[in-house]
Amino acid sequence: MSENDLPHLSEVLKPLDVAHSQPRGSATFTTLKRRASPSFEDVADISRKRLKEAGAPEIDRTDITDLSSFPDELAQDLQCGCCSELVYRPVLVMPCQHFFCGSCCVLWIRNGGTNCPACRGQSTIVSPFRALQTVVDTLLRLAPHKARTEREREQADELYKVGQSLRLPAPREASPEPNINQSTDFAHPCPHCLPGNPYGYRCPQPIPDPNIDAEHAWQLDDGLPPGHAHCGNCENLLAVRAPVTTRCDMCQVSFCGIGIQGRCLAAPIISQHPHGLSAVSDLIQSADVYECFDGNTVEVDIMLDYLNSQRLTPRHIYREIVTHIQSQPGGFQPLIELDLFSDIHGVAAGADTAVEGTRNRICRLCATEVLLWGLKEWWIRERQKGFLEETVTNRKDCKDGSSCTRQKDLAHAREFNHIFGYPESEPPAPNPQAVLEPPETESNEVPASLEAEMIRNNEPPPSTNYSTPDPDFATILDYHAPPPHSMEVGDVFL
Repeated sequence: MSENDLPHLSEVLKPLDVAHSQPRGSATFTTLKRRASPSFEDVADISRKRLKEAGAPEIDRTDITDLSSFPDELAQDLQCGCCSELVYRPVLVMPCQHFFCGSCCVLWIRNGGTNCPACRGQSTIVSPFRALQTVVDTLLRLAPHKARTEREREQADELYKVGQSLRLPAPREASPEPNINQSTDFAHPCPHCLPGNPYGYRCPQPIPDPNIDAEHAWQLDDGLPPGHAHCGNCENLLAVRAPVTTRCDMCQVSFCGIGIQGRCLAAPIISQHPHGLSAVSDLIQSADVYECFDGNTVEVDIMLDYLNSQRLTPRHIYREIVTHIQSQPGGFQPLIELDLFSDIHGVAAGADTAVEGTRNRICRLCATEVLLWGLKEWWIRERQKGFLEETVTNRKDCKDGSSCTRQKDLAHAREFNHIFGYPESEPPAPNPQAVLEPPETESNEVPASLEAEMIRNNEPPPSTNYSTPDPDFATILDYHAPPPHSMEVGDVFL
């Protein structure tokens, strides 16, 4: 900008100086505020400032809505779709965006779930729902009584780790369409009956295919075809002599080894897996475990806490039970005599041909029966090791023991001990009311009647200690009675 331009600027700014120099109340006062749009000129000015100047009543902001029912309504909206409780460690299922407890979703996947538990839509991944966790934390600060119990939280944390992402397995293949023309009155060939089968074994007595050779088809009303049986797991026909066929020495049921990997199999006893009891969480959900302890939930909780602290699994318990049974003289024979393994499969069992002491294989269901049968006795032996806390071992013993009818009462079960498994170094204190009788001792004294009779017969009396005879007894030994024929009637024998 040059100096020649300065006069022109002064002429431009001169009207502004004049406007600012005039008072606001004068008619000639000029403002720089832009005028409102012509479309809003007729609209009434109802701004807060104008209303206040006009004396309009202000809004009463002290009327606040009652929020006492808000925690209950919010907790109901935050319920898990599986357990119907306030969601704990929430996870989000994609892409449907339904939320559940992390532990509930883990159990859903373990039980074979391949889709969303709420909408059954196909899902791909399950991720932690941190935003919802913040809302739950806020709700619990407002209403702490809505929180889960400590025991429930511990069990849920065992199943699901915070921040862990899960992946739903791929959906299983659809079952093949049923063959409407396939007759159910005839037996169909087993996998080993077909020529050129991929298993490397041909059944010596193949079953004719009723769809091809109806004349020689085997009718099911006549029983099982020769050399065949039903698998105890998949219940399909199998060849008894096939290399992959195994037989349980407990229930005498055969398994094909083809249908379901790891389940259609009778494995060696010590290496078998109990069916449905692979983790401590499975013991929590099993009603049979609580029946083993006569419904004493307190004792079961003590055992479960011990398993978690010692990092023991049901399979570890099963192995120790099997080892204990095999160390007994009868082995598994007492369990078989109790019919513990009868009628646990949906197929007919074969004849028991196992020689005593040669039971080497067991199926998964029989392994579960062994575990449940010996669980309580195993826990008694485990308590004797002295690893339990003093708060557990210092409880009083119930006078009725395991036969107490009040074990299901939580207060009574917490106060008294109903399973007597004392540490080996600390045996139970003797009962002061018990009266100890002195042991019977053998006496060397000879009855008087027997002594006199032996003297009449001129026989030495019996004695177990001839080295130090009694003085009176030595006098008797020195006495020589006269022969019987020298005695006369009326003589008195002294």
